[in-house]
Amino acid sequence: MISLTFILSFFFFLILSFSSLITSTFNNQTLSHQHPFPESVVQQVNRRINESISRRQISDTTVINYQCLTGNPIDDCWRCDPNWVDNRQQLADCAIGFGHGAVGGKGGRYYLVSDPSDYDTVNPTPGTLRHAVIQDEPLWITFAGDMIIRLKHELMINNYKTIDGRGANVHVTGGGCITLQYVTNVIIHNIHVYNCIPSGNSNIRQSTTQVGWRGMSDGDGISIYSSRNIWIDHCALSHCTDGLIDAIMGSTAITISNSYFTHHDKVMLLGHDDRYVPDVGMQVTIAFNHFGEGLVQRMPRCRRGYIHVVNNDFTEWQMYAIGGSANPTINSQGNRFTAPEDPNAKEVTKRVDVDERDWTEWNWRTEGDEMVNGAYFVPSGDGISNQYALASSMEPKSAFLIEQLTMNAGVIGVPRDTTVAMSFGGRTRTTIAANRSSSVRPSRSKDGDGGFLEKVFGSVASAGSSTSSPSSSTITILFSLLILYIITNNIGLL
Repeated sequence: MISLTFILSFFFFLILSFSSLITSTFNNQTLSHQHPFPESVVQQVNRRINESISRRQISDTTVINYQCLTGNPIDDCWRCDPNWVDNRQQLADCAIGFGHGAVGGKGGRYYLVSDPSDYDTVNPTPGTLRHAVIQDEPLWITFAGDMIIRLKHELMINNYKTIDGRGANVHVTGGGCITLQYVTNVIIHNIHVYNCIPSGNSNIRQSTTQVGWRGMSDGDGISIYSSRNIWIDHCALSHCTDGLIDAIMGSTAITISNSYFTHHDKVMLLGHDDRYVPDVGMQVTIAFNHFGEGLVQRMPRCRRGYIHVVNNDFTEWQMYAIGGSANPTINSQGNRFTAPEDPNAKEVTKRVDVDERDWTEWNWRTEGDEMVNGAYFVPSGDGISNQYALASSMEPKSAFLIEQLTMNAGVIGVPRDTTVAMSFGGRTRTTIAANRSSSVRPSRSKDGDGGFLEKVFGSVASAGSSTSSPSSSTITILFSLLILYIITNNIGLL
């Protein structure tokens, strides 16, 4: 006889699998938290930039707050406050773009990281970064001083957290490194992330009540998986095994800003797989970043979704800067693209593994971009003409202001370290290859995330335990809550 637990588990799995499809049927959206009018977000970004630059131009003549005003709306929002140290949480009001709603740990208490160690991934030591990020309450996390945090395994971040490295020189490196999975409202600000290598096959605490078995990670700097309302700002990323930042599996409402990317091959992946339809709802703003020395490709590489790339400085690539497949919308505004000397690598854009007849209708738009050293952007779809569906009436500021807008990209207050000496944290490529071959890695889709089924359905244990089997009552409750969620979010359309 089939048990009640099995029957409920089966129906729960079916509803979970098709919940995004049900939601899209009601709302004509693939993700419940995607913005229904992305062009209005683009317009708001352009408005914020224009307002900040206008204030800067006025200050040039009045010499009032001249030192702090840069025209960069994010920095001008908080750096002009001489008492920002006493009002750190003001930062949460400064995001722009699709991730502007990320509040992080705003309203929560402060947590001071005083211990850079990472000895125990199941029962982390109080005072460590791992202990801070797994807490269930909103937290604004700061650091007692300069520190290098060498992670043992992935750092699993819980909901409503801000990692605020201002005032200290904070380096995160080692195994993992930073993973945001099924979470919301996370801000990562002003830290170095580099030399991230694959690690795992271990239990790792994800919250105060949950410990989960994790397969081998890919070695991303920051991995965003089925998460939303994420803001990464003023970080410096380099020398990781896989991607510097990857956002996949229906992640949306993301802003990546004011960061400094160097010495890496596959810089940024947005989208899990060409066949993964929910990524149509992925919406990402990439603003005021510096893509620099030693980069090869993927700045970003997009699958589906809507990607706004605005006022970034691309100073080096070896293959291409912006690429994509599966019909993403790419809106490039006010960037500066400096092509390499290689005559075969002058094109900014690349449609990956697709015939031209199939991508001519994709909406790839360039507006106000500056092309240097023979760089050229190949538009398509609505981007070919000046007319663009629901395009902003406010023009993006010209790329001639790029120097000013990106002058502080990266970690504030410390020199930019772009040397190869940081690479691999003292490890050689041979050592890393040996470490990777000694462990069995789960299967992964091309350019996607490894161990999908394991990450979704892997064991999740209660605190202090490595195994657990849910009771039928627990499954019933979850089943009921999911049904109520779908009904309450769509009842107005029934």
